[in-house]
Amino acid sequence: MATSTHNVEKEESSLRKRRVESVKPVTSSSDDSDGTVSEEVQTKYDKGGAVHLHTGTFWLTRIVLLRSIAFIYFVAFAVAYNQNKQLIGDRGLMPCAEYLRSVKRYVGGKISWAALSYAPSLLWFLDWTHMDASLDGLSLLGLALSGFVLLAGRANMLIMALLWLLYHSLVSVGQLWKKWKAKRDR
Repeated sequence: MATSTHNVEKEESSLRKRRVESVKPVTSSSDDSDGTVSEEVQTKYDKGGAVHLHTGTFWLTRIVLLRSIAFIYFVAFAVAYNQNKQLIGDRGLMPCAEYLRSVKRYVGGKISWAALSYAPSLLWFLDWTHMDASLDGLSLLGLALSGFVLLAGRANMLIMALLWLLYHSLVSVGQLWKKWKAKRDR
């Protein structure tokens, strides 16, 4: 009885171990006498010479997740590009320049950490006289970055952080429109 449980434990531990085989390059010494490649090397490579993927890699998950997030950002920035001027632009229903001025008055009349924590946005550092151009610039930059990630399927931490910062900059000055959307989605 003790030996059978030992064998079962041994089988489970061998099943749980990740098998990683080293891939050897095809050389002339691995050819048989009749000129064909040995079966061991042939099973590790496909006809194009690419290495077969082993279990335990996350390449597909990484590509799908990155492209999904990039698609969501792409749609969000496309909607922002089309609607920001009418909602929070210079002549919009609730201009964000007026909102930023009221936040500036509320926190003491200057742009400080209190103003940035109340409404964290890159718009604090841009020109407020042409708010439509600033909103379009943020939206188009986010659209371009998310389009790159969507098409390439790869990104680094800097690109993803910049996408988040651009989106958060637009949402934080969105006032009623963005906050209503956030409450509705819950």
